Amino acid sequence: MPKSIYSIFPLFFLFLNCSSNSNDSNTSNPDSNQNTISAIQFIDEFIIPDQEINGVPIGGFSGIDYYNGKWYIICDTSTPPIRYYEANITYTNEGFQEVSMAKMVEIKDNSGFSLEQGVVDPEAIRFDPVTNTILYTSEGSINNGIDPALIEISMEASQVRSFSLPDNFKANTASDTSGPRHNGVLEGLSLSFDNKGYWTSFELPLIEDGPEPTTTDTDSPVRITFFKKTTGMPERQFAYELDPVAREATLGTTFEINGLVELLEYDENKFLALERSFASGYIDGGNNVKIYKVDATNATNTLLLDNLASTSYTKASKTLLFDFEQVRSQLTRNTVDNLEGITFGPKLADGSRSIVVISDNNFNSFYPQLNQFIVFKVLP
Repeated sequence: MPKSIYSIFPLFFLFLNCSSNSNDSNTSNPDSNQNTISAIQFIDEFIIPDQEINGVPIGGFSGIDYYNGKWYIICDTSTPPIRYYEANITYTNEGFQEVSMAKMVEIKDNSGFSLEQGVVDPEAIRFDPVTNTILYTSEGSINNGIDPALIEISMEASQVRSFSLPDNFKANTASDTSGPRHNGVLEGLSLSFDNKGYWTSFELPLIEDGPEPTTTDTDSPVRITFFKKTTGMPERQFAYELDPVAREATLGTTFEINGLVELLEYDENKFLALERSFASGYIDGGNNVKIYKVDATNATNTLLLDNLASTSYTKASKTLLFDFEQVRSQLTRNTVDNLEGITFGPKLADGSRSIVVISDNNFNSFYPQLNQFIVFKVLP
């Protein structure tokens, strides 16, 4: 999420115990016999009201994951104490029934101490059932020379390791012609379909790869990178082309952006991509959000390519799966809010898979926003 217009707040992970009309042990990686998606069907929306636990506000939901009855939600902030929440949530194929918060647990560093201000700026989260650990991405702070990171933590909430990033992912304060853009770095994260590693995605292009999207069509590719679980090293990468910004800023404002905010691999080389455009000055929040199906089967491995703007290569293909404009009128205040997280959830009563998308309310820093949960049925 671009912090140029939003404040930074305490980081949260949320573990939500969820039930549906069927008992399953679904993970964010779908079962091998359910790895086709032809469409998704809107079921319901749920808004968590502004509230606190032990004096700490709930909000900033930037990433979500599900496994075996538990949900994990991370909050986008760099202010300590870093913590996660446990809660209960239930929904059926008719809609949401309940969301309630329980307790919070502080996340520590690899020495068991509290994380300091600004060390991490988390964006995405996944639970790994093979290692029984949690992975999350951090954008760092490029302007302040703090590198982004892919971090693994134990279920006791202490850091296990930080993965090795390609050199061109690291903060480059000495140059304005290369390197990652501030607040446009590791926004998305997915377990690989074969559970052998993790995919991370940039929100915006590297400076040398292309411009930030505008309302006119630009060549703006972002890098999606596979990290092998056993070595912690990057092994493969492909480029994903961003859409133009959906609409121009209005009411005398000028801020416009479009980026890739989350990623989910549902079959080998097949992904769901959550892409969000924002323009300031709109009473409906200014967000236009789409979910794309992405196929990287024939995409070039760009890991060793230094500059995509001057290189010939093949990008991943993308096909529109769902445009949230289809359901805007059914949502609270006709608002498609700051959607940033996506995961597969438990199976519904009819055996269909579910998808849940959540929004980061930025703790209502500039105008009222929503802790928005949206659930879909997956059509094979």
